[in-house]
Amino acid sequence: MAEHIEVMIAAVVIAMIVMYLAANPVGAFIAEHPTTKMLALAFLLLIGVALIADGFDFHIPRGYIYFAMAFAGAVELFNVAAYRKKRPRNRES
Repeated sequence: MAEHIEVMIAAVVIAMIVMYLAANPVGAFIAEHPTTKMLALAFLLLIGVALIADGFDFHIPRGYIYFAMAFAGAVELFNVAAYRKKRPRNRES
């Protein structure tokens, strides 16, 4: 944690600006690829289960969680690439 409140306030303000600027592009991407919404919900569920398990003193190694998230992200990346390849393109030439 930062010892200076000014640094913490600046970090929060910068994070809010970045989130504000990224909201529309991320929203447009999710609207175009609804499977990413399901992936994000699955990530939240995975993290929630890990936090609840930690609350009951049952430790799940973080490597397992990170690997599951990376694997699912890679599968979704391939899914988006396949969707782009299959989608008909509008050519105006």
